Amino acid sequence: MRKLFRQLLILVGFLLGVVFLYVILALLLPLIPINAKKTTDPKVVELYILTNGVHTDLVLPVRTSQIDWSQKLPFKNTKGQKTDFRYIAFGWGDKGFYLDTPTWSQLKFSTAFKAAFWLSDSAMHCTYYKQMKEGNDCKKMMLTEQQYQDLIQFIDSRFDKDAAGHYILVPTIAVYGDDDAFYDAKGSYNFTYTCNTWANDGLKVAGQKAALWTATDFGIFRHYK
Repeated sequence: MRKLFRQLLILVGFLLGVVFLYVILALLLPLIPINAKKTTDPKVVELYILTNGVHTDLVLPVRTSQIDWSQKLPFKNTKGQKTDFRYIAFGWGDKGFYLDTPTWSQLKFSTAFKAAFWLSDSAMHCTYYKQMKEGNDCKKMMLTEQQYQDLIQFIDSRFDKDAAGHYILVPTIAVYGDDDAFYDAKGSYNFTYTCNTWANDGLKVAGQKAALWTATDFGIFRHYK
């Protein structure tokens, strides 16, 4: 009995140690900056980072000479089916959080547990916007054509695709408004790789300022004050 109790204490101590280490790293690693890559090429494509206070989206023009996102993500897949949008936001994340948790008050333990420990699927949340307004929750930067091409490949690689190479729409009424839709995505959300980690990695790929690693939106936006 004493041996079992001792083993239980060791297990509890180990788990508490892991949690403590995670909290320390989550606080310290976002403070370490990754500087923007220097380039003399003209910067011609807009990129915005947008947060709702928890989750970071990467926002891009709907159409450029390099890609027309509305061909891959048709307007008809949104509830409103409007077509006069200039920007589209990409947010990779846990499918359970997106579809089963309309508000934080409705968060289930099972949803949170699965998301934290690689046990659920992921989705890409795509939202159309007519305009972007810069502020504390929305920061703008400019990309070269090559930086944008790298970011296109980064985003495209996270979408699941059917046999014909098309993005796979998630049929659901759990959208956030009239101008968004969900698509199946690759990878598993977990406590070491969150929606904000994905957005932060996108900034690195595009040669922009970023945190060494972050699980939170704050870890990104502190570098854009």
